[in-house]
Amino acid sequence: MIDINNITVRIGNKTLLEQASAHIADGWKVGIVGANGCGKSTLFRVLLGMQETELGEINFPSDIKIATVEQEMKNIDVAVLDYVLSQDKERQALLERLQTANESELAEIHERLNFIGASSAEGRASSILSGLGFSNADFARPIKEFSGGWRMRLALAAALFAPSDILLLDEPTNHLDLEASVWLENHLQKYRGTLLLISHDRYILNDLCNHILHFENKKLNLYNGNYDIFQTTRTLQREVQAKQIAKQEQQRKHLQSFIDRFRYKATKAKQAQSRMKMLEKMETLPPLSNEYSCAFEFPEPQKMASPLIKLDSVSVGYDDNVVLKNLNLNIGNDDRIALLGANGNGKSTFAKLLSGRLKPMSGNIIKSSKLEVGYFAQHQSEELPLNISACEYLSSLMPDMPETKIRAHLAAFGLSQEKATTEIALLSGGEKARLLFAVMSRKSPSLLILDEPTNHLDIEGRDALLEALNAYKGAVILITHDLHLVELVADDLWLIKNHACKVYNGDLTEYKESLLIEKNTAKKIDIQPQKIENSKNNNYFEIKQLNSEVKKTEKLIEKLNSKKLEMEEQFTQTTNTEALVALQKDFSKLQDDIDKAENLWFELSEKLQALG
Repeated sequence: MIDINNITVRIGNKTLLEQASAHIADGWKVGIVGANGCGKSTLFRVLLGMQETELGEINFPSDIKIATVEQEMKNIDVAVLDYVLSQDKERQALLERLQTANESELAEIHERLNFIGASSAEGRASSILSGLGFSNADFARPIKEFSGGWRMRLALAAALFAPSDILLLDEPTNHLDLEASVWLENHLQKYRGTLLLISHDRYILNDLCNHILHFENKKLNLYNGNYDIFQTTRTLQREVQAKQIAKQEQQRKHLQSFIDRFRYKATKAKQAQSRMKMLEKMETLPPLSNEYSCAFEFPEPQKMASPLIKLDSVSVGYDDNVVLKNLNLNIGNDDRIALLGANGNGKSTFAKLLSGRLKPMSGNIIKSSKLEVGYFAQHQSEELPLNISACEYLSSLMPDMPETKIRAHLAAFGLSQEKATTEIALLSGGEKARLLFAVMSRKSPSLLILDEPTNHLDIEGRDALLEALNAYKGAVILITHDLHLVELVADDLWLIKNHACKVYNGDLTEYKESLLIEKNTAKKIDIQPQKIENSKNNNYFEIKQLNSEVKKTEKLIEKLNSKKLEMEEQFTQTTNTEALVALQKDFSKLQDDIDKAENLWFELSEKLQALG
């Protein structure tokens, strides 16, 4: 049990928590959420004894082991596997004792080593490293050979391996690809201790967490259930609170009105005095906290015929190293594609090829003549000029655009006038990301290519991005570990693997299952046959395929109906006879497409029902 009792925490002159309390039971998986800068990471520092409370205290048993991700590795000459193994301090100490132990101590040491599972430690460490994307060849390499992102993965592996009763993880998926994120979620599902997870990933907060700890108004509010349940509960609470505030305000006005009218009238003075006392004693309800909101709005793209890009037997790579070969693909004008595949398989290479940042080594790329491509990659924030403002930077890229329009464009991505005139060096990671969105969309692109766009966005920012992408009329290619974004934006999944890029016919659930099966190949576990055996019938794979096709058809119907609404709006605005005739033809064709899609949905649904 973690008891947080009336703690007050200040950093400098800023109060983060004031008489805040919460009680977390053993074995809970708690998602910690709140606005950026509210004190989530500081709470971890308090739990670890790195930050003192001004008032109050946090209590838990003294023998509790707490694990977290170390921010700095002191010895970078040590091999990757050895570094992870060294996190089990008791095992290390016992192995060292073996070197000098006398005969009477040997039995006790071996018994303890056996009790803590020392013989399986290397296998467990290797499994964690593999799950996070390290190859077997990486295990013996020294840490100094790895980039910062891979060192963060290694630090995460060390925290997962270390014996712990409480595990503290702060945005653990930020440096992971989708494949490693799926493995991590599955691994944490099996964790038996108490998990405290700071995350902006709605998918993992929903699938993994059974409680949500919310920072609000310098207090800690604990909710039962996952993030969606928390959001629903909190919305209802705010509605009740708003009604109570409105009711109290009405009562105050009524009392004050009586006092103002009769306080100096002799026959009513006593009653007026009574109401004044009632008004003084009335407890003031706390105001509703300001709801943080973030807006994104991509400009309307120029309408272009499909395909926007056609790849004909294209190979691409770096120097003489071919990363992807024999690509034969088309990108349509309203395609919504998410790229799947492990880091290093070539997703970013494919994105750079489509954006024109990489030239093909062979084959042909045919693009629409007026195609504008908006390309977002998180590393671009490192290339921003830090000594000028966002407004000055965008003006330098759009010299013919008046400042009012520059500011309006920045505001469309959540950068207020104050932030627009602030030096880029002083902007947060999320604000720099918003600037990059503004930069990439300045020419109203017809194709957006987004490579890990959510890394520095909080939940509200991710929701705003999701809404903006769904409202955007052009094509989207998405590389992200945010499964929530993939589920609600992408219509098609493309898998990049073994130097190829192909359409993935399954859905996200099937892809997640396939990844976990691959991770378990070392244990020689074949999950699919067991699923067939345990299913109620022998049509397991056919049912899964039909379910996938039903979902795709539902998305298609939704898209077609959205187009239908747009056309109906055009009818009310078009007066030209020729334009009306052309519009009517397009409308008839669209209605035929809707009818065909709906008939297909009924056929698929009937097949599913027949299979049970």
